[in-house]
Amino acid sequence: MDMNEIKEIFFQECEEQLAELESGLLRLNDGDRDPETVNAVFRAVHSIKGGAGAFGLDDLVSFAHVFETTLDCVRSNKLEPNQDVLKVMLKSADVLADLVSASRDGGSVDAARSRQLIGELEALAKGEMPAASEAPVAKPAPAPTEVTPVTATPVSDEGFQPIPFSFDDFDDEEQPAAPYVPTCEVTFRPKRDLYAKGNEAALLLRDLSRLGEMSIHCDMERLPLLQDMNPEEAYFSWTISISTEKGEDGVRSVFEFAEWDCDLEVRTIEDEGETAAGDDDELPMQPVPFDLSILEDGADDAATAPEEPAVSTATDAAAASNVLQLASARADLAKEEPRAAATQQTANQAAASASSGAAAPTIRVDLDRVDRLINLVGELVINQAMLSQSVVENDNAGVSSINMGLEELQQLTREIQDSVMAIRAQPVKPVFQRMSRIVREIADVTGKSVRLITEGENTEVDKTVIDKLAEPLTHMIRNAVDHGLETPEKRVAAGKNPEGTVRLTAKHRSGRIVIELADDGGGINREKVRQKAIDNDLIAADANLSDEEVDNLIFHAGFSTADKISDISGRGVGMDVVKRSIQALGGRISISSKPGQGSVFTMSLPLTLAVLDGMVVTVAGQTLVVPLTAIVETLQPEASAIHSFGASQRLISIRDSFCPLVDVGRILNFRSARANPVEGVALLVESEGGGQRALMVDAIQGQRQVVIKSLEANYTHVPGIAAATILGDGRVALILDVDAVVAASRGQSLKQEVSLAAAG
Repeated sequence: MDMNEIKEIFFQECEEQLAELESGLLRLNDGDRDPETVNAVFRAVHSIKGGAGAFGLDDLVSFAHVFETTLDCVRSNKLEPNQDVLKVMLKSADVLADLVSASRDGGSVDAARSRQLIGELEALAKGEMPAASEAPVAKPAPAPTEVTPVTATPVSDEGFQPIPFSFDDFDDEEQPAAPYVPTCEVTFRPKRDLYAKGNEAALLLRDLSRLGEMSIHCDMERLPLLQDMNPEEAYFSWTISISTEKGEDGVRSVFEFAEWDCDLEVRTIEDEGETAAGDDDELPMQPVPFDLSILEDGADDAATAPEEPAVSTATDAAAASNVLQLASARADLAKEEPRAAATQQTANQAAASASSGAAAPTIRVDLDRVDRLINLVGELVINQAMLSQSVVENDNAGVSSINMGLEELQQLTREIQDSVMAIRAQPVKPVFQRMSRIVREIADVTGKSVRLITEGENTEVDKTVIDKLAEPLTHMIRNAVDHGLETPEKRVAAGKNPEGTVRLTAKHRSGRIVIELADDGGGINREKVRQKAIDNDLIAADANLSDEEVDNLIFHAGFSTADKISDISGRGVGMDVVKRSIQALGGRISISSKPGQGSVFTMSLPLTLAVLDGMVVTVAGQTLVVPLTAIVETLQPEASAIHSFGASQRLISIRDSFCPLVDVGRILNFRSARANPVEGVALLVESEGGGQRALMVDAIQGQRQVVIKSLEANYTHVPGIAAATILGDGRVALILDVDAVVAASRGQSLKQEVSLAAAG
């Protein structure tokens, strides 16, 4: 793996970290004060800074460092994350994203804005913590550079230090002394899996330092030369001595979620006391760590002993060994059983957390490889259909073992196709999070107070659809904030909350994904829209249009109701782009607006652009595929159920209700004469905004799963046709655009409907 590949992986991880950063800041902005949320935000910025430093991205490192310092003030409860603070941090997250993008693509960032936000971040942190400094991993002890099994505690008046064990181990009356705080020695060696799962050794050590006073030694002997270094490997290990009231269990709890990804040893130093004190050669050259006056036997001997320099001798060492053996013998008996139970409990907790909290393993795959796999599966589906049809045509009995094998092959092919399509399925969360920044920017420019609410962020859809959603959603968000929402003054005068609300929702419905963008603004000013359309010669002055038709005028190219051109709107480019983009995805968009209450824009899109379940039908000798998600039911019309309406319209009676009949052959100009409904089949379909219609076809061939082939890319756009496919016999079949056909049945010209989509 060369450096460019490593750098690309870093930028991919930056996208994930930036999404986590913005998500966490938005939760904080909504009132979430969970410490884990703050920690997640801090880790995101810290990880970006660490990776940027490895590649020499100085501008990114400098900004991330100041951002991280301010976030650390929030983590340590020195800075309250109120609305003003979070407003600065959200802007900082935007600049951080710009810096990442500039570092990746070689672009530039607004230096003035960057400097301004650095000043604001430093102002927030000023007085709360040292400026431009990172929080230390642990408070260094005034003791030695090497960890020893002896606790560094204050020396007594007699020149001795108290024995590091509890006086309760003896029958003497308890002496007045400071509360006993056990000291643990920790050996921490991370594995590469620890970093791969998003954990960080520095944060674990920082959490450990909060348990008590600790000294730490970092072992860097395994660190290779730069040319031999693997950036995914773990080279450092740490030896820590910590005095904490939490004891060994408290220390292990810090590493609870990382214990399986590291080599961890935790032991209480007093348990190793006899080994250290019993070896003359390994005793440190310092005063004997005990006070002999606490013993009944030998107290007088200690008092009459000649005064000597405070150095270790063999006699002192032997005495120390006896004392510690006496102390530890009773302590071990008292603590052996509880410690075993505590150790087992800790192991059980670690195992439980590992089984419940372990993240599912993931792998990064280039999208081109997935696309090739999708194409191959599509060809597999086509060949399976061809094989099935060939066998059926040549086997009149229909009960051969080949047919049974083909049924199993069909089932396996369907499962393979579903599994492969699931690989491309991704949540819409990244696109929704991108809209948060657009809302903030437009709100600042317009001087409006806007709150974006997102729902259904985890709704999954094909990645191809997600990639093409960003542009139409951007235009719709800008339109909702600039045109839909009123100014705070007007909202207050209307009895509304001065803060406007924009709600972005995604959900699955009938095999499609439905995205709704709703605002609580003033709604569409239909009189203004109508007058603007008349001025632009889009409609006649005496045209009689319904509210829905007036609302749809805003989708015309060059149409804008803005009084003046600004950086945001006024040029008539926006909503026409939205409609073209949605139609290019095989989707449709509708509007629902109430004056004074707001508007709702509803987009209905296919879940995938690769395959669909369809019903193969025959119309005037042509083979068509009708998407199965649009069909409610099929029925054989009876003469008594057919009724004439007006000069050319016909209705069909279905369960005491009437539904318009649509002759698909005439709509698509396959024939000039009207078909006899009794001789054909009616498909009851439902479209967005069009209600139910009964599509008349000549016959139904069957239900099949078909591979979608773009007609525009291989031929040209055909009115009323959404795409094409290849059938099992090798013939090309056209996939019907149900919404276009229904719109044409309501009097709208099919060619005009298509020309609007192709305009511009």
